[in-house]
Order: sequence, then structure tokens, then C-alpha cells
Amino acid sequence: MRTNKPYQIDVTVAARFLDEQSVPAENRYVFAYTITIANNGSVPARLISRHWIITDGNGKVSEVRGEGVVGEQPWMRPGDDYSYTSGAVIETALGTMEGSYQMLADDGTQFDAAIPAFVLSIPRTVH
Repeated sequence: MRTNKPYQIDVTVAARFLDEQSVPAENRYVFAYTITIANNGSVPARLISRHWIITDGNGKVSEVRGEGVVGEQPWMRPGDDYSYTSGAVIETALGTMEGSYQMLADDGTQFDAAIPAFVLSIPRTVH
């Protein structure tokens, strides 16, 4: 959904529990998430870095910062999208993730693209 806004990055997420990698008896819950980043603005932009806030069911918060995503700093023209899959390990069966991508537009403008909060949960824990 392109807009007339020069800087419009939309982020969608699909998360899933990885039962085969998790060990609940050891408080190890592994999740994969697939993210799609869409440049719905009017200016090309590159994803430079990321900032995640991960909160488990006990309220324990972890922050992760780093360059790019999965070793890449994708450049997207208006109308382009980019998808990748990554993972997170938390100590509870339920948690949340949210954050932002730091973007650099081709015109030199730096801006943040919000990553909306999403739930990490084992099946049948959230109704």
C-alpha cells in the first residue's frame, strides 16, 4: 500500500514455536519468526541496524542491538519488500518481542521503522 509519504516502512511478523529445539524442563523455549519489511514510501532505503526488546513471561527483559538482519543490510526501492526468518530463545512458554529497524534513505535521511509487538507462545497457551 504505497503512500505519498517518503519514509513508510511497514513490518509484519509470523512467529511459531519450535518444539523440537525446546526443552521446557530446562526453561528453554525456542521460537522462529518470519518478518516481512515493505518499503511503502516514495524513497529507496537501506536497513542499517536493529533493536529488539524481548520480554519473557516472568517480565525478564532482554535488549538486542546489531547491524542489519541475518547478516544483510537490505536496500529496498519503493514497492519492494524483504523477508527473513530468525529466532529467539526465552525461559517461559509465553513472551513478546518488539523493536525497530534503523533505516537510511537514499536522500540521507535516517529514520526508525517500528516493529510492532508480537507474541511468542507455545500452542494452546493463548486463546
